[in-house]
Amino acid sequence: MSSALDPDLTGQNDLRGGTSPWGGSTLRPRGAPLTQSIKADVLVVGGGITGSLAAQHLSALGLDVCIIDREQPGLGSTNASTAMLQWEIDCPLAELTGFYGFDQAASIYRRSLGAVQGLSGLVQSLQIPCLYRPRSTLYIASAEGSSTELLAEHALRQRAGLPGQFLEHRDLLANFGLDRAAAILSPGSADADPLLLSWGLLRAAVGQGARLFDAMATEYHSSSNAVVVETDGPFVIEARHVILATGYVMPDFVGSALHSTASSWAIATVPQEDRNLWPGRELIWEASESYLYARTTQDGRIIIGGGDDETVDPDERDAKSGAKEAFLIESLGRLWPAADPTIAYSWSGAFGETDDGLPLIGPVPGHPRLLAAYGYGGNGITFSFMASRILAALCGGQRESWFDAFALDRPSPLG
Repeated sequence: MSSALDPDLTGQNDLRGGTSPWGGSTLRPRGAPLTQSIKADVLVVGGGITGSLAAQHLSALGLDVCIIDREQPGLGSTNASTAMLQWEIDCPLAELTGFYGFDQAASIYRRSLGAVQGLSGLVQSLQIPCLYRPRSTLYIASAEGSSTELLAEHALRQRAGLPGQFLEHRDLLANFGLDRAAAILSPGSADADPLLLSWGLLRAAVGQGARLFDAMATEYHSSSNAVVVETDGPFVIEARHVILATGYVMPDFVGSALHSTASSWAIATVPQEDRNLWPGRELIWEASESYLYARTTQDGRIIIGGGDDETVDPDERDAKSGAKEAFLIESLGRLWPAADPTIAYSWSGAFGETDDGLPLIGPVPGHPRLLAAYGYGGNGITFSFMASRILAALCGGQRESWFDAFALDRPSPLG
């Protein structure tokens, strides 16, 4: 066996601050204590949305799956999500085309669209009560932006066969009440309660035979035949494959030159009168580098987020919350003046991002049978679904060429 890998964590461990509106009164799944050393086909480290999706899919395929979480499942970075389940990627198609060429960029966008469709079908087939709603998106020009870049982006999307309609200022204002230069209206996305979604998937996995334990991985011993994982108790778990799905906290032995950690802030208003919400309840996001994003909830709240910066220290992030709340309220007033801006919930969270806006999914270089999923940016749950399918294929010895687009050791397009 190789030498032990100590999972010291880069960045910060406090994944979120404040209180989000997710979960309601639903009881979370509870893991059992680990009372003996065990073996499994696959060990999933992390019980949030990525780990839950992977565990559900792998157990549905008939594999013996174990899940461990050092905290309470879902109450880390998953609970900080705004759950805008978009197929549109942080990196616009035009920019991604500049990095990798049109064919590869278009293929990635189409796979992202397929991931949301797959997730929708999964929620429906498992009948997960997570307030899942199909949504269209409105990709709007920034407050100071023009229609030129959006028009070029729309043309590329049409060439790629992606759904969407370009809206000039006049149509956007008349039909949606948004005073921006232009927008792209696209079907095929969704929203949900991310905590209920994650817990529902975890329950489905356990119902299919997966085992959930309260335990923390402390060391990994990887070899060509298996991975032995030491835990914070006296017992070990031996698995043919280990999937690292620890949210935005990346063990230092994983590493990636493309990856960095930042923070985002969000607020949820009090429930609004129907007349104070935009007509189609679309997911709204802004065509700017530090973009704003907004959605509604089933009980009529407006969630607006943004103000992202490179803060990683949790105390520093929390200290900024007051100023970030003020920024988000001001931004909501400009975006949608009819809203009652009274804050009911306010929270923040860390997130991983990459130079090219694409996730890090696949084998951990130099460490046999260790697989990882990180760096989702603003497409967390969409990329989590994609990761669950890619990693399951790799566990089964199946590899497709398009997986390379998400390799952990791919070079940065920024040089």
